[in-house]
Amino acid sequence: MKKFAVFSGFLGSGKTTAMMALTKYYTDRHGKAAMISNDLGAGVTLADYRLAKLSGVLSSEITDECICFCHGVLAEHLNRFYGEGCDLVVSDIPGFGVGALEHVYRGMSRSFPGEFEMAPFTVLIEPRSVELLRSGNDADTARILRAQLVEADLIVLNKCDLISADEAEEYRAWLKENYPQTDVLLISAAREEGLEELSLALKNGTASMREPDLDLEDKALGDAMDRLTEYYIQYHAEVCCNTFDGTDYLKDIALRVQAALKEGGFEVPHLKLLAWEPEGDFGKVDLLGTDRPVEITRRFERPCTGIAVVLNANAVCPAAELDRVMTQAVEESSKVYQLEIKIFKKQCFNLGE
Repeated sequence: MKKFAVFSGFLGSGKTTAMMALTKYYTDRHGKAAMISNDLGAGVTLADYRLAKLSGVLSSEITDECICFCHGVLAEHLNRFYGEGCDLVVSDIPGFGVGALEHVYRGMSRSFPGEFEMAPFTVLIEPRSVELLRSGNDADTARILRAQLVEADLIVLNKCDLISADEAEEYRAWLKENYPQTDVLLISAAREEGLEELSLALKNGTASMREPDLDLEDKALGDAMDRLTEYYIQYHAEVCCNTFDGTDYLKDIALRVQAALKEGGFEVPHLKLLAWEPEGDFGKVDLLGTDRPVEITRRFERPCTGIAVVLNANAVCPAAELDRVMTQAVEESSKVYQLEIKIFKKQCFNLGE
């Protein structure tokens, strides 16, 4: 039986990095694996999917609809990968994945009874989010995090390279005590640590198919999710007179967005900036909050004369304001670097719409 697992988790928990690292590791040691990137943007090439392709990971994308409600499309992707010899496929899920056990796991079982074996429903979390939960803060983020973790069959504490071994074990114990229905694994996807245990958990485990008590009508949780806006833009940037550092350009955009949102009292849980040139070189920059440093995930290896750019962002900000901030950041940074840009696609919408 072929296995399928959904990776959920809050923005910035490292789902894409974990799926890519797991897919490579599993393929090298246990069989063949693939990943699916899923988001709601219509006709948008996702940064995650493009990054996976550039990194040599077997992957596909589902856009303009959530895997919660397009079981036939999801089945087509799964069967194509299984036909290519995969025995494990992992997918992320748009938004926050709350309700995925019902909408994806039990939904696929109803639509295709006995056809797919569901691996444990996996929720990723990072140390900073555990600290937020332990603080007892009832902020929007905490409400969403608790709703995610209640559903988990498997909790994966990612980014353990950022904390000590003792802290990691302390966080594991706290998560296990508060969410006793789960197993808790410690990994660092960036350093490819803990992937053997994760591979075996997905390969040998099965989804509980539980029906946790989720009050999805809770007004506070609904309001928290409604305050989030998604933004996408795809464009091509070309240098007029000289070559330039594509990594510095992406970082400059991120810094401008960060400053503008912080000044306006808004937050950006995750901004992904990915760019590549025709020869295959690429760079990636991430922003995981207005009070956190911009992360250069990968640098361009050489100066560029022209790049394709994809920006995906989630922010606690009204759609009109986020569109203004992002548009201004791209235009101003492109002007500083003397770039001519051609926009192919742009979308900005509130998750509650």
